[in-house]
Amino acid sequence: MPDLRTFDAVLFDLDGVITPTADLHRAAWATMFTEFLQDRGAAPYTEQDYYDHLDGRSRDEGVQALLASRGITLPLGDAATATPTEDTVVGLGLRKNEDFLRVLSQGMDPYPGSVALLDELDSLDDPGTAGKPGTAPQVAIVSSSKNARQVLTAAGLVDRFGLIVDGTVAAAEGLLGKPAPDTYLFAARSLGVDPSRAVVVEDATSGVASGRAGGFGLVVGVDRGAGHETLLDAGADIVVSDLAELTTNESGDDAR
Repeated sequence: MPDLRTFDAVLFDLDGVITPTADLHRAAWATMFTEFLQDRGAAPYTEQDYYDHLDGRSRDEGVQALLASRGITLPLGDAATATPTEDTVVGLGLRKNEDFLRVLSQGMDPYPGSVALLDELDSLDDPGTAGKPGTAPQVAIVSSSKNARQVLTAAGLVDRFGLIVDGTVAAAEGLLGKPAPDTYLFAARSLGVDPSRAVVVEDATSGVASGRAGGFGLVVGVDRGAGHETLLDAGADIVVSDLAELTTNESGDDAR
């Protein structure tokens, strides 16, 4: 396994990489779309729809992609005034998000292996600062979700990341969502790190493709259900089932 400590930055996706919130998102999308598609007389929602159309994408882009798969067109809606009850792209996203936040409010435990990797990276001396790399790689969150800070707060990890590039930041900066590389490139620039010296860690094919398109030095796929070969085909250099596989033992050998 490659040693992430040799890079200048490690850029983590959030849902499905640091926290099991992908499970909550998947359940919330299923609840909302099952009802909506049934009311429209469209082909029923399936679990594969999440991976094909929603996983890794921004909320609005995901809604539009799934609706397009059913030949359904809805108005976008106004992000400033839309409500969860209206049948617009924004409204459906808000409807799903209500259920997600309700479950999230009960708390969230991060993946133990992900915390172990963060602990190992944090233990290194001389962490870098923006524009001034040190011996320890900087760490950042790059997430399509607009709930990234709430999720990290619920998991007790919000203070572990000096930079959080989420859906809100992407909208404010006019950044294209994954699979475009914009959000990851923005994070690298913000940290003062060349993409070739940074690692992207992703569980979604769209996120893996984003890292590959951005020319990052290493793209790590985390198989939480997308499939090992699928992530490799999307552009991952390596695929692990848990980030604990990227930690090292006391002798410096790869953990197995």
